[in-house]
Amino acid sequence: MKDLKQFNIQFVGLKEGKHEFNYTIDNKFFEAFNFDDYHSSSIKVSLHFTKKSTLFELTFIAEGTVELPCDVTSELYHQEIDSELPLVVKFGSEFNDDNEEILILPHEAYEFNVAQFIYEMIVLAVPSKRVHPKVLDGTMESEALNKLKELEIKEEKTVEITDPRWDKLKNLITEKKT
Repeated sequence: MKDLKQFNIQFVGLKEGKHEFNYTIDNKFFEAFNFDDYHSSSIKVSLHFTKKSTLFELTFIAEGTVELPCDVTSELYHQEIDSELPLVVKFGSEFNDDNEEILILPHEAYEFNVAQFIYEMIVLAVPSKRVHPKVLDGTMESEALNKLKELEIKEEKTVEITDPRWDKLKNLITEKKT
């Protein structure tokens, strides 16, 4: 994670109040996490950092695109990323990141790295089912999509024929209820 030193925030020297940090995320950022699902990425992340006497309030905002393959056709497309992640940083006896919304740093800490939070926010902003927009609107022409349509199971309508004796018994039950 030595490649991610630019994401260290040294909060000891910061005055109380609002601060802003801006980051540009590309594939080198994801390589540091051994994550190679995206063919390319261009994301701007702004971090609104509010320092108070006993805690910090952080709001991460990510906007941009990642290029990835469609789950249906394997065609590459640009997925929009528009995400926000709030985080509260408090101080305690030891480091604790069990809670998604609260990070506890040891009292002797003077800096912390926000790269993991940015990484998780971006990865979770991508839908679990990745479908090319042209597949959704029906304008995509590809061999994979044509083959899927060809292999699609056609449902046949079946008419249910029942024994008339059972129908009379069902009528007895419904007549008693009324």
